[in-house]
Amino acid sequence: MSTSTQDLSGKTVVVTGADGFIGSHVTQQAIAAGANVRALCVYNSNGSYGWLDELSAQERDAADLRLGDIRDAEFVSDLVAGADVVLHLAALIAIPYSYQAPRSYVETNIVGTLNVLEGVRRHEVPRMVNTSTSEVYGTPETVPITVKNELRGQSPYSATKIGADKLCEAWARSFETPVMVLRPFNTFGPRQSARAVIPTVLRQMVAGAREIRLGSLTPRRDFTYVEDTADGFLRAATADIPLEGQVIQLGTGHDVTIGELVELAREVTGSTAEIITEDERVRPDASEVMRLLSDPSQALEELGWAPSVDLEEGLRRTAEWISTRNVDAADAARYAR
Repeated sequence: MSTSTQDLSGKTVVVTGADGFIGSHVTQQAIAAGANVRALCVYNSNGSYGWLDELSAQERDAADLRLGDIRDAEFVSDLVAGADVVLHLAALIAIPYSYQAPRSYVETNIVGTLNVLEGVRRHEVPRMVNTSTSEVYGTPETVPITVKNELRGQSPYSATKIGADKLCEAWARSFETPVMVLRPFNTFGPRQSARAVIPTVLRQMVAGAREIRLGSLTPRRDFTYVEDTADGFLRAATADIPLEGQVIQLGTGHDVTIGELVELAREVTGSTAEIITEDERVRPDASEVMRLLSDPSQALEELGWAPSVDLEEGLRRTAEWISTRNVDAADAARYAR
């Protein structure tokens, strides 16, 4: 079912995690669609709004930017009061760090989602969209993956996202909370953390590095450009579909190995850097997810969503953005560690 983001014009849209990679793009697209955006950014002593600091003055003036903590139930309840839609993206997402500090992931990803659900329920918000991840599938037994695939907690991060998804399902069934779960596959593009594989590779290639150190090159991933992912969120915010805890996944239906990704990045940047693999950068054996490939048909049918930017063009746009950040090869390698 197709939808129009024009349906957001004049609506109050709360975006949690608005200061982050995907959240900042969602916030910008919601502002452009005419929504009254209330953007939650994590509180910090610098008073920074994260990536929203880079919005134009006109965009910043059009949004209600707030600093706070998704773990604070009272704060979250006040945040969502009077909203027409809550797009919940606030989360801890770095998989390597989840092995070191799993409790923080439980508190942010599970308890934080509980706080949003309870705020939505208390204030009778008409719609909530929770952000999931393709990591909840672990290494699937069959591909392409559909929402009927088994969920497997192969990292502390993925386990907390499964928990958050199941809370949404339970609140929909138990309290008729109008919530759906949007499950993006691997999103990439401008503003992504330098520790993710694509910015790790591109930052060093753009800076002219002679060597690039990576982990395993064999896992396969389905990469979606961030502007397409953000469009999926806006469509989820406006689509005329049931809100009963159901899950819709966003993916292109095409996957590549990390090795193939690196070669495509070489073509885009003209790099001749040597790739060196390091075993210590690979996840624990039983935790490594070997393949993620989405069946894109559901998103097309229910949201009218299909990706418009292919991997090569997305890499080119991302490399061009990185080239404006003035990071030299040494800095790029340091940020990647």
